[in-house]
This record gives sequence, C-alpha cells and structure tokens, in this order.
Amino acid sequence: MVKVEIKYTKLFINNEWVDAVSKKTFPTINPQDESVIAQVAEGDKADVDLAVEAANKAFHRYSEWRTIDASQRGRLLLKLADVIVRDYKYLAELETLDCGKPVKQAEGEVLWSANIIRYYAGKADKILGNTIPADGEVLSFTMKEPVGVCGQILPWNYPIPMFVWKIAPALAAGCTVVVKPAEQTPLTALAMAALIKEVGFPPGVVNVIPGYGPTAGAALTHHARVDKIAFTGSTEVGRIIMKSAAVTNLKRVTLELGGKSPLVIFNDADVEKAAEIAHRAAFANAGQCCVAGTRTYVQSGIYEKFVAKAAEIAKKRSVGNPYENVQQGPQVDSDMFNKVMGYIEAGKKDGARCVAGGNRHGTVGYFIQPTVFADVKDDMKIAREEIFGPVQSILKFETFEEIVDRANDSNYGLGAGVVTNDITTAMSFAKLVRAGSVWINTYEHITPQTPFGGFKESGIGREMGEDGILQYLETKTVTMNLPKKPIL
Repeated sequence: MVKVEIKYTKLFINNEWVDAVSKKTFPTINPQDESVIAQVAEGDKADVDLAVEAANKAFHRYSEWRTIDASQRGRLLLKLADVIVRDYKYLAELETLDCGKPVKQAEGEVLWSANIIRYYAGKADKILGNTIPADGEVLSFTMKEPVGVCGQILPWNYPIPMFVWKIAPALAAGCTVVVKPAEQTPLTALAMAALIKEVGFPPGVVNVIPGYGPTAGAALTHHARVDKIAFTGSTEVGRIIMKSAAVTNLKRVTLELGGKSPLVIFNDADVEKAAEIAHRAAFANAGQCCVAGTRTYVQSGIYEKFVAKAAEIAKKRSVGNPYENVQQGPQVDSDMFNKVMGYIEAGKKDGARCVAGGNRHGTVGYFIQPTVFADVKDDMKIAREEIFGPVQSILKFETFEEIVDRANDSNYGLGAGVVTNDITTAMSFAKLVRAGSVWINTYEHITPQTPFGGFKESGIGREMGEDGILQYLETKTVTMNLPKKPIL
C-alpha cells in the first residue's frame, strides 16, 4: 500500500490550525482495510461559532477581502488552481486513502477541480448588473453583491471536486465560507485549506471545520450569522437543512440531493456501445454517485442481447487495491457497505434476476462485486430507492410514450440519459423527461461551464456554470430621481 503523509488533522479557523474547543477527535477510516488512518479534530457548536465569527469579520465592508479588486479575487483563485496542479499526485493519493477511489480516477478529479477554479476565477470580475428602462423620470440599474457568510456542507463521494464546487463560485462572488467536510473524508479538505492559506487568501475567508452532521453541521445550519447554506448529500438530510435554515434567519439554500436516474436505450442503438455507456453510468465511482444511471431501461427488441452484454462487462470490471490499476475500489465505510449489500439481497428476494455479482468481494475492506439485475420491475425496491453502490437494474420497455412516463415516475429528477441514433427520439425525450441534466449518447459529462442540479426532490438551485455563481449573489436595485431639464 502507498504510504501517504498525513499533514493536517486540526481545524482551520482564521488561517490558523487549532484544536477543537472540546479537545475531541474522531477517527477517519481506511475503507481498503478498515484501519484507522488518523485522529481528526472534532468540531462542534463552539468551533462553528469561532469560524463564523472569523468569516463575518472577513466579510466586513472595510475588510481586506471586501475591498480588494474583483480581478484580484480572480488572481488568487488562479494561484490556488496552480498549486493544486503542482500537488495533484499527493492530493489524489490522500483522497484514495480516505475514500477508496482508484488513484488514477482521483488524479483526474483533482486536475478537473483545478479547471473549475480557473473557470470561476475568470468570472470574478465579470459579475454585471443591468440598466433598466424603468417608467418615470428615473435612472434605474441593478448591482450584484455577495450574499455573505456561507456554510458549505460536503459529501464524501467526491471530496475534492465538491470542495471546489462550493468554494470557487462563492469566493469569486466575494463571499466568505465555513466548510464542513463529510466526517468520512475530512483529510483532503484540510489539505486544500493549507493551499488556500499558502496562496494568500486573507484570514477568515475560508474556514474548515471537520465534525459530525448532528453537531457541527447542525450548528452551521442554525447559526444566525450564516447567510446561506450550500449542501450536497441525501434528500433526507436536505429536508432537515431546509427546516433548520428557516428557523433563525431564513438563510438562502442551495441543495444538490439524491437521484435515481433513468438511462433509456432504444432498439436502434448499437448494443455494445450502449452497454458500455450504461456500465459507466451505473458503476462510476463504485456507484457512489448522486446522478448514477442505475435505472437502465432497454427496449424489448434488444433487451436480452443487452442484458448478456451488460453482465459480461460487469464480470470483467476489476475490483481491488485502488492504488493499483483497477476500475473499482471499496465503498466508503461499513454503513454504506451494509446498506448496499442490503439492497442486493432485496433485489434477489423481490425476484429480480442477478446476472452478475451479487456478493462481497474478498474478506477485508468494504469491497462489493459489480452487480447487475435483469427483469427488474418498477415497483421493486432496487428500482425505486437510491442505492449508492455498484448495482445496475435493467428494466424492459416497449414504446416511447410508455418510457417517458416510467422515467418520470420518481420523486427524483437529477439526471437522465438516452441512447439512440434517431435525433427526433433523442430530442423529444430530452424535452419531456423531468431532470436537471439530460445526456444523449453519453452519460455524466459534466464540465465547469454546464449547470448541474435537480428537479423535484433532487434539489434546489444549480452548481457550475453561470448559474453556479448566481447562487452566491444578491440583486440590488438602485433607482435615482432624474427629472427632465426644462426646455429653455
């Protein structure tokens, strides 16, 4: 196993490394072998209070952060992107250690994250208002201003990308942030905080508080001096955050939540190519992806041929030590391992046909065989609920009209995909499906420029693209009396 140096385990408040007020720590676990990697400072309400105080001080109208040019905010972000690229191998190895994803995948995610920062660096001095031809003898225009202090609560499935998705638009907009990384994966957020300090962001602009959701997370969402909460995670927790954000000061809220995304494959598709697309859609990141295309709908004319190909690909998928050349590492922790195995057992019990996998991989670590179920029915548990593991459910359909209704028959609406050679079919499906992202003959192609977020219970607001920075801005309308001069 690769030896990775653990450099940072304390809280990061006001550009300083500090112990938790309580002096408590918690373990972060290696999902490959279930060993303790390190003890990390456990933040709670007292630490959140200190971080929010620092963030508010940094957001004061006369502070260094608020008075620098917008272009300078962009240059700081560009410096941050540069040092991330410089350290990308270390960051990727640390990510792999903490969450188990294959190191080559982690390397790609780190470099992709640097590009997201560069995108928002370019946005920093291009935040524009508008002049308005308002009625009356007035001049009216709008100004865009940062929303304020932002609490940002991260998931464990893409720790570095999610850190960047949150902080980059917020900092480009001029906000300050308090970040709570997932308790399963705190290490790379702390490493990123060190880089933020290195490149010269002023004290208090970025603060990082590892800890648990019911303590540190709840303190952040309830805090009266936090102006906005951005959260990525489960729909269940999203509901809790919405309620708590309303209690004290009616915080602005951005939520990127769960999904049960349909990928629809029509008879005219090339079966081998379609099966590869569907495989990546379902099994990327060991299935630990909110937008995973785990409801694979296949038209009846190619159904059996597709099932055979999907099973063949899944059986060849390499699982094991993520520091080696494998496609899939372990699930993130024992809770997720047990949850996914429970769904696999439910699929078998409900009568779905298991054509690949279906069991634990090995005896040590949280590894699960890539699992494919065929003959899945819409009312089965594995077709209705988000599994968040390497499980693909294949369902049969007959007509276009039928499949649009079935694809939309979900509380979720994060993503959807369609594989077909018919442009009319593809665009008609894209128009009618209720999802925040629709991919045609590909899946999960997400770039810094493209907004991402969900319909229905998959969330509120968008991240990435132009929409991403708008979530961190308030609109101020200014109207000045401007009477016409008398004609001489």
